[in-house]
Amino acid sequence: MFKRIALFLLINFLVVATISVVLSFLNVKPYLTAYGLDLQALMVFCLIWGMVGAFISLALSRKMAKWLMRVHLISSESEHAHLYETVAHLAKRANLPTVPEVGIFDSPQLNAFATGPTKKRSLVAVSTALLREMDPNELEAILAHEITHISNGDMVTMTLIQGIVNAFVMFLARVLAYAISMTGRSNNSRRPSYMSYYLFTILFEVVFMVFGAMVIGTFSRMREYRADQGGATLTRKESMIGALEKLKKVKATSVSKKSALSALMISMPTKGGLLNLFSTHPPLDKRIERLRGIN
Repeated sequence: MFKRIALFLLINFLVVATISVVLSFLNVKPYLTAYGLDLQALMVFCLIWGMVGAFISLALSRKMAKWLMRVHLISSESEHAHLYETVAHLAKRANLPTVPEVGIFDSPQLNAFATGPTKKRSLVAVSTALLREMDPNELEAILAHEITHISNGDMVTMTLIQGIVNAFVMFLARVLAYAISMTGRSNNSRRPSYMSYYLFTILFEVVFMVFGAMVIGTFSRMREYRADQGGATLTRKESMIGALEKLKKVKATSVSKKSALSALMISMPTKGGLLNLFSTHPPLDKRIERLRGIN
């Protein structure tokens, strides 16, 4: 627990320090001035906070994944050399510049993920349950799915989308909070009530974050379909379908450790209805149906 708290505080300190240095270097003025709201300064402020924060998370994603999931890295000379060799073979077929790090994490869930800031600095990890329950063809298909995430640059794409969403959320929340806080104030008072301004900012950020999650979920589900198709291309369509069907038979449970890597899991539980709009993964039935429709 102490290690997690210490790491969390350290990461937040680094994020704040880095963004503060960038803002000072760019000479960004305070966006809330005695003369009102400086929209240009606010836009730059929100864009830097949104994008820099997202890319810092991306830069730390591989190390955070290994630490949070307690991933044990393997090599071509380890006990699970066949797993490493399979990833190496798929990475070569996908024209990756290097073989990703390969690891195993202890989990009763049939799951796998890929993460990392670049194609050269990526990680593919599978759970012990997945390694135990999947046959060689199904395991290869799932690994191909994860390799496709890397070859498609999905981690960077999702980071860009997350950064843009963060920037819009911050900008719109502050503009609306300023407008509402100024309502009813006299013409001589050009500054809003600080208390009402910050309360409305928090309220609007929560609301817009909900809509932002829907946007991110939509792009993520599109990415999963492409990864399924890539997995079928690198291996066999029947193997990819078989792997998804086996995942479907296993009762879905929520991922216990939420982080940036959770969006890259092979299978996430969905409850149906409106909650599907926030899901990072399409329902397994739809993924299987789409794969079957590929010639």
